[in-house]
Amino acid sequence: MKSSVLLSENIRIALHAIRSNLLRTILTVMIIAIGIMALVGILTAIEAIKASISKEFTFMGANTFSIRGKGLSRHEEEQSRRRNYSYINFYQAKEFKEKFNFPAIVSLSYEATGTETLKYGSVKTNPNIAVRGIDENYVLTSGFEIEQGRNMNEEDVRSAKMVTLIGPAIVSKLFPDVDPIGKEIWIGSGKYLVIGVLKTKGSSLGINSDQICFIPHTNARIYFSRPEISFTVQVMANSPQLIDVAVNEAEGIFRTVRKLSAWDENDFEIEKSDNLVNILLGNIRNITLVATIIGLITLCGAAVGLMNIMLVAVAERTREIGIRKAIGASSGTVKRQFLIESIIIGQIGGALGIILGILAGNVVSKMIGNAFVVPWGWIIMGVLLCFGVGILSGYYPAVRASRLDPIEALRYE
Repeated sequence: MKSSVLLSENIRIALHAIRSNLLRTILTVMIIAIGIMALVGILTAIEAIKASISKEFTFMGANTFSIRGKGLSRHEEEQSRRRNYSYINFYQAKEFKEKFNFPAIVSLSYEATGTETLKYGSVKTNPNIAVRGIDENYVLTSGFEIEQGRNMNEEDVRSAKMVTLIGPAIVSKLFPDVDPIGKEIWIGSGKYLVIGVLKTKGSSLGINSDQICFIPHTNARIYFSRPEISFTVQVMANSPQLIDVAVNEAEGIFRTVRKLSAWDENDFEIEKSDNLVNILLGNIRNITLVATIIGLITLCGAAVGLMNIMLVAVAERTREIGIRKAIGASSGTVKRQFLIESIIIGQIGGALGIILGILAGNVVSKMIGNAFVVPWGWIIMGVLLCFGVGILSGYYPAVRASRLDPIEALRYE
């Protein structure tokens, strides 16, 4: 009972001292808050980016991988690439699709343009629509779904028909009050029939997946032709358990397609969706480490500032300490008083920094189209760090105050 009374009394005295030196307390609190805000803000933003990366790439499933061209490095020996260009052309992609007799679905596609303007009557979109040439399997292997209408079929692709699938963002712009199915829109210099609307996927990493349209790749090669078109081949195995076998089988067949000999290195890349996520998250872990170090350095500066403030407080309140000791306060009571004061200042700064950090981090989360993130782990860590800063910064001044001789303290001016 007595200890609880002493604790409450120490807290009351500490709060009174904090109010008495409000400007100095505010400056100290802001130093701590900035350190915690930097730490929690950066780490909150990183958590949002990690969630966005996982959402962006894992929607394709753990049984999907892509085959892409591998750029020619100046540091590689010429003979390792002498057979092929760095890109994958249509005939190689088509040959692979025909030869890959594995329980899997294969699609091929290429990016026709990323800056197209679509028109319907007098209404048009901004020049930021991504147009992709695809085959009948691409929607499935890339994780898209049809909301309305139908998917592209083999006949559409084989005949290079003027048909298109459009994203919901395009529908809301061109067809706010009209059913888009069966309508014709201008994509570049061609007039295309809308046969389907894609289900919304939202945006991730600044890329709006709803602001896209698909046309047959055979048609895209006519209307959006350019030199060195590089195709991407996507493979979806029938089950995740077959993914490693499918990758090995695909590598062997594609080496044959690219006419590589046994001593030639692969001049293409095979990326599993989960591998790509792991690579990106691995890079983000390095950023997290750097951000943590920066935040801790800032907190070290805050700890030095708080210790200096507490030492000044001890010097200013020497007579008060002498009076408290003269009327019976023990050295332990005085020490606890200054420790509690230091901890309270640290926690106030920590609370303010955590709130500001969460808000700053979620600005980034909002910009990349992610949900509001509350990093509970980093919040708890921030509270513990501020508690530690309070203890480390207040211990030496508290010990110094507790060791003051009461007679000398009463004579201090």
